[in-house]
Amino acid sequence: MPDYVFPPRPQPILPVVGQTAVYPVGRIFCVGRNYAAHAAEMGQEVDREKPFYFTKSCHATVLSGAVTPYPPGTDDFHFEMELAVAIGASAFRINKDRAMEVVFGYACALDMTRRDLQLSERKKQRPWDLGKDVENAAVFGPLTPAEAFGDIGAQRIWLQQNAETRQDATLAEMVWSVPEIIAHLSGFYHLVPGDLIMTGTPAGVGPVSPGDVLDGGIDGLEPLRLTIGDPA
Repeated sequence: MPDYVFPPRPQPILPVVGQTAVYPVGRIFCVGRNYAAHAAEMGQEVDREKPFYFTKSCHATVLSGAVTPYPPGTDDFHFEMELAVAIGASAFRINKDRAMEVVFGYACALDMTRRDLQLSERKKQRPWDLGKDVENAAVFGPLTPAEAFGDIGAQRIWLQQNAETRQDATLAEMVWSVPEIIAHLSGFYHLVPGDLIMTGTPAGVGPVSPGDVLDGGIDGLEPLRLTIGDPA
């Protein structure tokens, strides 16, 4: 064992439905503007030529049921409900016809966003890191193995804020399908087990306040819950 200068941070993990083994989280890739209605509500258009991405640190991972503090540096912290895809085999330059072979499973996810910082940096053509790669801002429910979930189709994806529905759509509304995303992303990265892909959010995103309870779900997956705590 190496003699560390300080103890390394714990490995983020996700529980797996029906298994005692857990899934170690590596990289988190996020697809931007993958629902046309969400792009429109943000004043943007979908790039139908190719998807684009941003990333989150694996150490931003939070499990469903957590209470997380309202983050510093923002007055406009938003929820974004998403389908997360967990990679279970290596893939590099894989064809979209074979892309689903490398999927381990799926989970409900929240891409929590400092919207004011995302927009201010976007106007200056700067990276979105301050808005997107936020501590405690990658929230996941338990993973459901791909074979148990079945084919991705028109499953409902939804989010409630304090029991009021805010987002309500279907996975069929994604501009870029999961195999298309995996195939495209694998042209730039060697995807490996542990990589997670958050596939974008439908319309209806909005701000949260301390004390808010977010409940989200996708048909066929375990739901998730997040409670927003007092400011950090």
